[in-house]
Amino acid sequence: MNINFQEVLERVQEMRSRMTQIQEKLATLVTEAEVGGGMVSVRANGKQEILSIKIDPSVVTKDDVPMLEDLVVSGVNKALERARALAQNEFQQAAAGILPDIPGLDPGALGLK
Repeated sequence: MNINFQEVLERVQEMRSRMTQIQEKLATLVTEAEVGGGMVSVRANGKQEILSIKIDPSVVTKDDVPMLEDLVVSGVNKALERARALAQNEFQQAAAGILPDIPGLDPGALGLK
């Protein structure tokens, strides 16, 4: 099998350029997760940064602190899970058709499958 290393290098450079563009785009993509029937809402961007946490005033009482803490943790985890899915989807779309078919290369191991 002949592998054109120049072509591989060009595709790697193209992939690097696309990855930079995707990282910039991910900063602008926002996902939101609500938990507890909307009592806690968490917004995160595609770079997995928490942008905001909104808490319904009805759950802010001294007796509800443990429940509120659980809801915040749950909301943050859910928002970050959705942000990871956004990022994975963007990277998969960018990688499609760029990498050459190299025997033994597993795009899934690179997070690109």
